Amino acid sequence: MSEDSFSTTSSTGWFSRIGDSIKGVLFGLVLIVVSVPVLFFNEGRAVKTRKTLDQGAKQVVTVSPESPDPTKDGKLVYFSGEAVTEGTLEDTQFKVSAEALKLRRSVEYYQWEEDVKTETKKKLGGDEETVKTYNYNKKWTSSPINSSNFERQAGHENSSPAVEGNSWAASPITVGEFTLSSGLVGQIDNFTSLSSGGETELPETIAGKKVKLEGSTFYLGENSGSPVVGDVRVTHQVALPGEVSVVAAQAGNGLEPFIADAGGQIEMLETGKHSVVSMFEAAQQSNKVMTWILRGVGAVLMFFGFSMVFRPLSVLADVLPIAGDIVGVGTGLIAFLLAVVISFFVIAVAWISYRPLIGIPLVVVAVAGLVFLVMKLMGQRKKKNALA
Repeated sequence: MSEDSFSTTSSTGWFSRIGDSIKGVLFGLVLIVVSVPVLFFNEGRAVKTRKTLDQGAKQVVTVSPESPDPTKDGKLVYFSGEAVTEGTLEDTQFKVSAEALKLRRSVEYYQWEEDVKTETKKKLGGDEETVKTYNYNKKWTSSPINSSNFERQAGHENSSPAVEGNSWAASPITVGEFTLSSGLVGQIDNFTSLSSGGETELPETIAGKKVKLEGSTFYLGENSGSPVVGDVRVTHQVALPGEVSVVAAQAGNGLEPFIADAGGQIEMLETGKHSVVSMFEAAQQSNKVMTWILRGVGAVLMFFGFSMVFRPLSVLADVLPIAGDIVGVGTGLIAFLLAVVISFFVIAVAWISYRPLIGIPLVVVAVAGLVFLVMKLMGQRKKKNALA
């Protein structure tokens, strides 16, 4: 086995495992409690966002960015036009500049990375043996790795980053007579690679490392063909002036978030020319996707919570490993069903608060599912008692 790979073996007794699983019950209950507001308030967020976008789609008016109409102040407006700025943006550390809306420095680090593989085996009597295999590899990564957390630090030390990523935005950025707000500027994301060019005046060293320019990449180190830990690659990207489509509230020659009756905000920018209809449709679709993502997060939290609550049962049965596996599958299925039914119930209750006509039928379905699950479990228990 090479010096960059090793394994450790540890054994946990049955009583210790029972104690740990009982402690885990408390954490499981916390996960269940946390999952409920995640699910509940996500539905409120989804409804508020949808109502906000519905109102915006009805009230938005199209204006010309070249001649703002004072009578439209405070109203939600839509326009498209060329986003431009004056002056240049500069990364002084690398002496890179560009006439752009945004300039971004991206950094890659050549570092040690620790990969841990865990294999657990149950033994007769309930003990558990865990084998952890640690592999260390050198690779390019987009963020620094703290080697002080490695199991074996000696020979795998990562140095402090010689340089870090950064970004710059021009100010002001205008479209016709309108000045984009910081919120709108933040949505500009049409980055393309910046070619530094052979005429770039290179700094000799940065953080004690020699600087080379290879194509459009700055290399901090001796030899890019044979990198060593601590070497760095730096590239730059720019968002150039170009057409954008904007939906926001007009405020004189400025723009600000539009506050809807539901309390949500509208402040949208997309690069390129997009119709106002397509922009609102895309926003509604994003809201749907986010709603389902958060529903999934809430349900998964609840599932893990119930799994940890039931964990002591499978550990108790692990005196005979196959029995523990069977109990584990059973409790896992119960945890899954409980998570699904209760998550559905919480979502339904939330809809009663936000959309009663939809929420009440959902509660009826959720309660029916919960009753069915309880009756099924009771039926299984009666069969076991009859067989005994």
